[in-house]
Amino acid sequence: MSTTYTEADYENSVIELFQNMGYQHIYGPDIERDFHSPLYNDVLEDYIRRLNPSLPEDAILDALYKLKNYENGDLMQKNEVFTDYIQNGIPVRYNETGKRCSGIVYIVDYNDVNNNLFIVANQWTFIENSNKRPDVILFLNGLPIVLMELKSPSREGTDDSQGYAQIRNYIHEIPSMFIYNCISVISDQLTSKAGTITLDKDRFMEWKTKDGDYGNTKFAQFDTFFEGMFEKIVEYYQKFYLLFQRRHKKI
Repeated sequence: MSTTYTEADYENSVIELFQNMGYQHIYGPDIERDFHSPLYNDVLEDYIRRLNPSLPEDAILDALYKLKNYENGDLMQKNEVFTDYIQNGIPVRYNETGKRCSGIVYIVDYNDVNNNLFIVANQWTFIENSNKRPDVILFLNGLPIVLMELKSPSREGTDDSQGYAQIRNYIHEIPSMFIYNCISVISDQLTSKAGTITLDKDRFMEWKTKDGDYGNTKFAQFDTFFEGMFEKIVEYYQKFYLLFQRRHKKI
């Protein structure tokens, strides 16, 4: 009987870990949706309305339009616009009692983490320049903010170079997915690293702690990496993404 630990085995282990952290698991092929949209639209629209109950429908529709449509610019510029949206909310204009009003539509609740929906999805097909199906995607309120490329440690010749190359291929083939990307992960269980779309492979880094003590381990175990970084994804996203943005500007 074969004892080979496959990529599918590792994928299932990662999904189980996230389920234990309170994430809802969905299997991509089971969801009826638009395969040409990187967003989980039903969830996104539901949570935007939940998080902004005092705003009229015109404001919600304006926010959804801005989330789905970006003015001319390269991928990095679009990603920067989205980063501002997720951190500070989306400025909107709407009509109310015959007057033109302005407001902010929030897409994440930073005050109450439990007021957000965290989903771990696998085999989530997206069609743009070609048909791609990333291993694992983390959705925050329907927004695909984390993409993971997993490799089996038992596969000969596999290292983080292959995972990084696959991420770069995704950026080329399904660039719209990365408008919303905050963190990209490459992992073969033995080594797990994370970075942003602006970084080369050497600047992807490990997350070696669950409790903030960076001296507690030389190499990050896969559960330490994922639990330490993503158990409270709203908080860790801000710290991690801003860290890499500062690094990028110094290059």
